[in-house]
Amino acid sequence: MTIIASLLRAAELPESPTARLDIELLLAAALGKSRSYLHTWPERIVPSEAAHTFADFMRRRQAGEPVAYILGQQGFWKLDLEVAAHTLIPRPETELLVEAALQLLPPRSARVLDLGTGTGAIALALASECGAWQVTAVDRVADAVALAERNRVRLNLGNARVLESHWFSALPGERFDLIVSNPPYIASADPHLSAGDVRFEPASALVAGEDGLDDLRLIISQAPEHLQPGGWLLLEHGYDQAPVVRELLAQHDFEQIESRVDLGGHERITLGRLLC
Repeated sequence: MTIIASLLRAAELPESPTARLDIELLLAAALGKSRSYLHTWPERIVPSEAAHTFADFMRRRQAGEPVAYILGQQGFWKLDLEVAAHTLIPRPETELLVEAALQLLPPRSARVLDLGTGTGAIALALASECGAWQVTAVDRVADAVALAERNRVRLNLGNARVLESHWFSALPGERFDLIVSNPPYIASADPHLSAGDVRFEPASALVAGEDGLDDLRLIISQAPEHLQPGGWLLLEHGYDQAPVVRELLAQHDFEQIESRVDLGGHERITLGRLLC
């Protein structure tokens, strides 16, 4: 007979700053309870089925699989999103992109585009905050489009739509007041691709050529055809890519160009405005 407290004491993960949190999240999910339940009722008996589920979860986590993929969900902004192995896991630093977008446009009617939406995290966060905005989310991966649409429907966000499109390919003639994107921006030979949670994420959503800038170049070069006069382009990029992104924006006639730092002090997003 196993109790919650003993399972928590016995569970082990490789050294990680989130090891205890991971264990608690996995046990709570196996039990179908909240994390607070574990600490409120540490002497409760763990049913055998839940114990087996927890053991399976732990084997997967010990092999390096991200908790978000094991549980099939991840929190982002104020939303709980379904996630799957064919999309990136939404990360806290990307919330900076949402914050900046909300500052750039007033809450009145506007057309917004999220390129490479994955789970729909950015688009759905914006749609949830600004009901007057019409938000379009696109991704070239059909499974990602289906996933983002499931998230949209579950969150009941009627001011968002999800389309299959390779960047702008399905949007001929459409123009927007704001375009946002967290595109692939890792160089193909970057050693981080073989470490940590990133090992389990789809390379197509991470890698962008030899220098990691292929998709950023394409988006910046094509965005002017899809922006209204005065429209904004807002991009997430690698920690050391801001100077190049600023230069690319200037080359394509963007103005009011600036980069903003994340909580780690890295220039994580860059924006520019197309005034004519």
